[in-house]
Amino acid sequence: MRVLSVDDSAMVRKIIRGAVEVLDGDLLEASDGIEALELLEKQYKYIDLILLDWNMPRLNGMEVLKKLKADRRFRSIPVMMVTTESERQNIVSAIQQGAIHYLIKPFTIEELIKRIMECLGKGGYKND
Repeated sequence: MRVLSVDDSAMVRKIIRGAVEVLDGDLLEASDGIEALELLEKQYKYIDLILLDWNMPRLNGMEVLKKLKADRRFRSIPVMMVTTESERQNIVSAIQQGAIHYLIKPFTIEELIKRIMECLGKGGYKND
């Protein structure tokens, strides 16, 4: 399993790395949306899940999500928003744009592991 974490917080990416390693996965990291799209150009065939922050410099998570779902190469990669954005309308909007899960910061590593497994079809959540 290979996960791409897109978050401008190095601390959040470190926590995500810990969760992915518990699941014996590999983590790729991007500190903003532009960096994520550049990385995806080269690596998209090998990425199983994208964990995407909303509030980032240069290109925010919602803009990235829209670009991902508009591009036939990227649209099948599941995306989970991992963000402080907790307004109901923002959650609904992200799901409508194609996110399959939404995790609000702060979270526990256990919650993150559970949600990652659900996104990958290994938990109680299925996106059929």
